[in-house]
Amino acid sequence: MSATIALVDDDRNILTSVSIALQNEGFAVRLYSDGAAALKSIGDSPPDLAVLDIKMPRMDGMELLRRLREKTDLPVIFLTSKDTEIDEALGLAMGADDYIGKPFSQRLLIERIRAVLRRAASRKGEPAAEGDDAPGPAIARGRLSMDPARHRVAWNGHDIALTVTEFLILEALAQRPGFVKSRDQLMDTAYQDDVYVDDRTIDSHIKRLRKKFRAVDGDFKGIETLYGVGYRFNEA
Repeated sequence: MSATIALVDDDRNILTSVSIALQNEGFAVRLYSDGAAALKSIGDSPPDLAVLDIKMPRMDGMELLRRLREKTDLPVIFLTSKDTEIDEALGLAMGADDYIGKPFSQRLLIERIRAVLRRAASRKGEPAAEGDDAPGPAIARGRLSMDPARHRVAWNGHDIALTVTEFLILEALAQRPGFVKSRDQLMDTAYQDDVYVDDRTIDSHIKRLRKKFRAVDGDFKGIETLYGVGYRFNEA
């Protein structure tokens, strides 16, 4: 069965051209011209992935993502203006799995969509495409438990909903507690297929991870920053 992509953008030209490109690649596509129109439909019948523009009337992409994150870990890719770095940082901090700057290449968008879908499938234990890695074994590190096959994470018995990218970053850190992972190593773990991201992307995901864990444990210190070096996971 083909994956369903929700495309939310107020630019009719983008909706038309991108939907044609996605359909030509075998995807099913649902189109929305603003966030308000998309919210109820996506909530009632979730697609496999959503591509959101940021600047839209009625409800922008940031607010749409915030509301979606209240009830789902649906993979999300943001489309953002090329020179507005604050949009990229905010989007990642709110839980987007990836972002693409405008103007953008349709081929790049399609490859990013495929990469995020593969990561989402592997975390849920679904069959991976040829060449993709299978989910790793369950991890128990102090108060942290992770089940990659079911995409489940708990801290001290409390379930925590993570995006695909957040899960991969945490998994990489938790596999070797006490050992430092550089930002480059974490980027290689979370972003495959020669996708380029910068240090700010990883930092934003780490900030989001800490926020989610501190929502269930205000004293959470499981992810430690080593300035100028990277991050490591502490079991204690």
